[in-house]
Amino acid sequence: MKINVEQCVALLKQNDNILILTHAHPDGDTLGCGFALCRALMKIGKICAVENCDEIPKKYDYLYDDIVKIKFKPDYVVAVDVATTNLLGDLDGQYHIDLCIDHHSTNTEYADNTLLEDRPAACEIMFDVVNALGTEIDNKIADCLYTGLTTDTGCFRYASTTANTYAVAAKLIECGADNGRINRIMFETKSKTYARLERLALDSMRFYENERVAIITITQEMYKLTGSNEQETEAIAPLTRQIEGVEIGITIREKADGTCKASVRTFESVNAAELAKLFGGGGHAQAAACRFDCDVKEARERLVEKCGELLK
Repeated sequence: MKINVEQCVALLKQNDNILILTHAHPDGDTLGCGFALCRALMKIGKICAVENCDEIPKKYDYLYDDIVKIKFKPDYVVAVDVATTNLLGDLDGQYHIDLCIDHHSTNTEYADNTLLEDRPAACEIMFDVVNALGTEIDNKIADCLYTGLTTDTGCFRYASTTANTYAVAAKLIECGADNGRINRIMFETKSKTYARLERLALDSMRFYENERVAIITITQEMYKLTGSNEQETEAIAPLTRQIEGVEIGITIREKADGTCKASVRTFESVNAAELAKLFGGGGHAQAAACRFDCDVKEARERLVEKCGELLK
């Protein structure tokens, strides 16, 4: 059932021992949402924790490094920034999900209750939730929420960014969000292993459909050669969209089991979510993702075929 912010807050206040689930291959929005909600709930005396199936990249340490982990049996489970349960990775099927807070138009409404709003970042919705809880937004919560806003809007560069997004960001800065440091960590700081991986990724870029489609392929061998891993691929997906004339940019990441995942980036001429949906995925109009139970070569061929159809 779809609910509004007030109903969402009522449910959170009614329940305790709350487990917050974030999506696999976590980014700033799902983690920002998760830890902002966790901190806000702890302020009103709730027992809660955030869980992810993957190791959280070190650059996000500041979101949770002062939170003491508590072991408990969850009585209420909340998923944040998770459009479908398969995005939970290995956590899929382990929990009954009572509440979902999300901003993806492709949300399948898998939870008992869903707070779903069309916003550039789920953290923009979470800002309203935290305010409605009546808890003070301290600098730690502000850092979490600002992280989600800036990462899901490409540092406020994407067309999805609205006047309200800027207004919320301004309020978070007033609450103590360290915007300069967060933007530097998210967009200007690269590890040496990432730099090596980016070089190989760019070398792998191939063009299709009269160079209107650009595809980067990242293999397990590349991880071995660079000392990198899948956690460091988040910044690679937008690179395909930076090439002049490219309307569809795709990054295909090979998984350890030989299957793969594709991240799709587009401009307004093509709906990325529609392309991803053809392969069981989803996302936003200009940023989406899908998984393939096949190797990289086959996935690339299937994607190129559908891109050709969409660009006709």
